[in-house]
Amino acid sequence: MAEQDIDLKTADGATALVAEEQPGDAAAEAQLSEAAREEPVSRAEFEQVRAERDQLVDRVARLQAEFENARKRTERERLEFRDYATGVAVEQFLPVLDNFELALKSNGTAEQMRLGVELIVKQMEEVLRQMQISPIPTVGEPFDPRMHEALGAVERDDMPDNYVAEEIRRGYKLRDRMLRPAMVRVVTNPKQTSE
Repeated sequence: MAEQDIDLKTADGATALVAEEQPGDAAAEAQLSEAAREEPVSRAEFEQVRAERDQLVDRVARLQAEFENARKRTERERLEFRDYATGVAVEQFLPVLDNFELALKSNGTAEQMRLGVELIVKQMEEVLRQMQISPIPTVGEPFDPRMHEALGAVERDDMPDNYVAEEIRRGYKLRDRMLRPAMVRVVTNPKQTSE
């Protein structure tokens, strides 16, 4: 590349010839920085540049502090929301806990205890329903590995192959999001597998 000379005015009005900077041209960069070092700067210009630098440093420090405060505030709000949501959920289960404690204190017969526990289970299911938590359908449904966890197989000829024969532990979902899969036993029908 050809070097082009350009005029550079110094503070005292003198003109110096300096090679124009070309990308990758180290000699031109050295000449420019040498010319810049030789150029005298007035005290007023120096103080103005220093003041601008101090303002920028102060501004950066303030922006960093604002960012840190916003991060802390967001974290605090997230924790407060989590605590609030947990409190709302737990508050709905407190009457269920009260009824369990009453059942433990009672001196009824085994049948009365069973009836009391059934009522508490219904109360618990109602609380879950209000929270939009529903059980995952199992027995008589086709096996779905996304919703069911197979713990074993049961050989039966009265149900279709790969259908759920037995529920071991109920699974639940919150609207469309699975909370936990249902543990089930799956049908293996020898009549259908041999066909």
